Formats: sequence, structure tokens, C-alpha cells
Amino acid sequence: MKKYIDLTNVYKNYKGLWVALDEKLEKVIASDFNAKRTYDKAFKKGLKKPTLFKVPKQNIAYFGTNFLC
Repeated sequence: MKKYIDLTNVYKNYKGLWVALDEKLEKVIASDFNAKRTYDKAFKKGLKKPTLFKVPKQNIAYFGTNFLC
């Protein structure tokens, strides 16, 4: 069973930034407007394989589709 990860506070506090999350994807370790700097900051704090993602500026719905049906 997949674990639900609530990123509501990440969205509220880091709009438009790259963030590096800890191994459990529960805590922001570093953030910056630049992905490389975010990675470097997290690595310097001891995270060997940080998970990076860009927080969107706007919370817009995404609907995917499968064209192979």
C-alpha cells in the first residue's frame, strides 16, 4: 500500500523553488531557485541522495490520459 505524503505546507512555503527532501520525504532539507544549489546544500547537510522537485508556483489540476486504450 502506498503512503500518502502531504506536501501542503511545502507548497505554501516554497512556491517556485526547488526543494530537497529527506529519505522519508517528510522534511525539507534545502531549497533554492536553482536545482544544483539545492542539491549541493542538501549534500553538505549530509544527505547522500536527496530527492529534488520543483514546487509549482500555482496549484493547478493535472489530468492524465492513456492513449493506448
